[in-house]
Amino acid sequence: MKILITADPEIPVPPISYGGIERVVDLLVRTLQARGHQVGLVAHPASSCAATERFSWRGGRSNRGIDILRNAHLLSGALADFAPQILHSFSRLLYMLPQLPRKLPKIMSYQRPPTARSVRWASRISGGSLVFTGCSEFISRYGASAGGRWRAIHNPVDVDRMAFRATVPSGAPLVFLSRVERIKGAHTAIAVARLAGRRLIIAGNHATTGPERRYWDEVIFPQLESGTVEYAGEVNDAQKSDLLGQAAAMIVPVEWDEPFGIVFAEALSCGTPVISTPRGAVPEIVRHGVEGFLVTSVDEACKAVARLDEIDRHACRRRAVEHFSAPVIASGYERLYAELAAAG
Repeated sequence: MKILITADPEIPVPPISYGGIERVVDLLVRTLQARGHQVGLVAHPASSCAATERFSWRGGRSNRGIDILRNAHLLSGALADFAPQILHSFSRLLYMLPQLPRKLPKIMSYQRPPTARSVRWASRISGGSLVFTGCSEFISRYGASAGGRWRAIHNPVDVDRMAFRATVPSGAPLVFLSRVERIKGAHTAIAVARLAGRRLIIAGNHATTGPERRYWDEVIFPQLESGTVEYAGEVNDAQKSDLLGQAAAMIVPVEWDEPFGIVFAEALSCGTPVISTPRGAVPEIVRHGVEGFLVTSVDEACKAVARLDEIDRHACRRRAVEHFSAPVIASGYERLYAELAAAG
């Protein structure tokens, strides 16, 4: 099958450092090609993903009016050149606007809650040729409330790049791995680690301006202390695997409705239990008492730390392989592609 996949224009596929959805797109393209599909990619000009054919966006900003027009035009040309059987967008819905009335089967994949108005008008214009997917049941339920056809397909994790560790030392640290901002709960992770008497390693980038920079400067940075609460900075894939693998648990007690949270699945790939909150899609990834604990207070989180020996690290790894690995997620998309192609 010939599939044309699009990603937003700001970050290359795969990303050099930060870029969660760009990693997802790269992994999906590589897995689909390994299964014999021809996959075209429309993405940032510096993308190095080994797609069958690559096309570069002309506009570098997703939401700027002139760039939307440039990219919609570029997509039209890419469709003419590549002639796919399926158009699968991980980028902006507006780029597909000229294509919506066409009978070509189209998929719009969302990583965040969509705008209800956009879902409604796109469904009407497409006349049944467009299907929406959400990266979680949580996102799909939200989107379906506005109408249209929806399917939940989780984001994949490259489990082969995440080193599994069956055991860790008794004094293994807790790890916070995410963007260091208030909604991710780094301050709560620090409070839990201190009360539980455990070392905490914080890894991830942080804002350099605005309220989140003040959060870093005023709430997190003053609490850093060698041997107690340490900051490892932004980490690459190899460092991430090593950091998660050595952890007693990853603690990211989110304070928002997480759309998916690929880092949770990455932790499980290493066999590392997760301590978080039951917000958004987190319960779809981590089952309370099986792969970790979902808590609603610092006190509950401290009790969870004391119960980490109850979690089977092999079960954590199994959860990631059986539900979030690239072959499993690619199979979900293949089934959807086949359904759309047959209907078209």
